[in-house]
Amino acid sequence: MRENVVINSRGESLLATHTVLRNTYWLLGLTLLFSAATAGLAMVTHAKPNFLLTIVGVYGLMFLTSALRNSGWGLLAAFAFTGFMGYTLGPILNMVLQNYANGSQIIMTSLGSTGVIFFALSAYVLTTRKDFSYLGGFLFVGIMVAFLASIGGLFFNIPALHLAVSAAFVLLSSGMILFQTSLIINGGERNYIMATISIYVALYNLFVSLLQLFSAFGGRNN
Repeated sequence: MRENVVINSRGESLLATHTVLRNTYWLLGLTLLFSAATAGLAMVTHAKPNFLLTIVGVYGLMFLTSALRNSGWGLLAAFAFTGFMGYTLGPILNMVLQNYANGSQIIMTSLGSTGVIFFALSAYVLTTRKDFSYLGGFLFVGIMVAFLASIGGLFFNIPALHLAVSAAFVLLSSGMILFQTSLIINGGERNYIMATISIYVALYNLFVSLLQLFSAFGGRNN
């Protein structure tokens, strides 16, 4: 009887894990497509970047999604958040296309590299089922330091600082993909909406950071 309880408990845990993982990847795929659409809209309409609006929108919608994560409204909030993030990406992509002779190549290389890194890291965790929960504290501190450094970069035009911050975010975003995927398959994350948002943010930061790194070595227009 005791062995049956253990087996049933493990079976239910595995089933819940697979459900969360499946729902997370489905929602992630849909939100990425929606983000691509809003980014395209921003590019066509030549939307202008607004730092204050971006900060308020990002953190406001993230807080809203977290607050509604256990209801159906959480799905709408997730799409609102990722759609807004995609829209803020439009001006960045336009800037790359306008300022670099090989702008389209830089964008596609960054996009392809982001996809390869995500699939490779996800496959590694899903195959090995290793527990990367120990990275949580390090990632939190690292992201805070990198974020503060990026704020400093807005006031000090130091190319080396921008490159260092971008490289740091590539590593931290990769670590976040390992961490979040590990949480899902090991039962540490049961809410697929929040899992989706966490992985989406990691992919967004990874793509933008790679875009900045590749742009630094691109053929800038005179």
